[in-house]
Amino acid sequence: MTELASPDWQQRRSSLMRAFPQFYELESGGPLIMDLGSDGWLLEVKPDGAVVCQYGLAMDEVMALMSDGTPEDLGTDEVAKQAKYFLQPAVSKFRPLLAQSGFTEETEINDEFVAVTFTRAVDLQNSAKVEDLIRWSCRQIGGKG
Repeated sequence: MTELASPDWQQRRSSLMRAFPQFYELESGGPLIMDLGSDGWLLEVKPDGAVVCQYGLAMDEVMALMSDGTPEDLGTDEVAKQAKYFLQPAVSKFRPLLAQSGFTEETEINDEFVAVTFTRAVDLQNSAKVEDLIRWSCRQIGGKG
């Protein structure tokens, strides 16, 4: 269910992909995504002007961590609770910095994954500020600039 990408987004998207070749998309015209280092953090720039830093786990990974090789029949709620436990060390490392920088925190849970997301609205028309925020995120979370 992809909303139609606006011409402004197409232009901004092209510009961002030139500036940051590590961006990729999962669906044409959708958000741009980049890995922030090897720790599993992702950065996403959405067509609506949201920049999202997220850290998450696939539900099957959590179940593997919980069951220690023996399959158990656990409900999604129980698995999600445990996932939050596994996510906390990585998330708590950056939570104060992201909050201080204007990001708001949410937890996203579905049948596929559990993720802690930090979202900040940006004006996509202001290319310099968007690119600065992306560079800042790469430097702070990904350890590279």
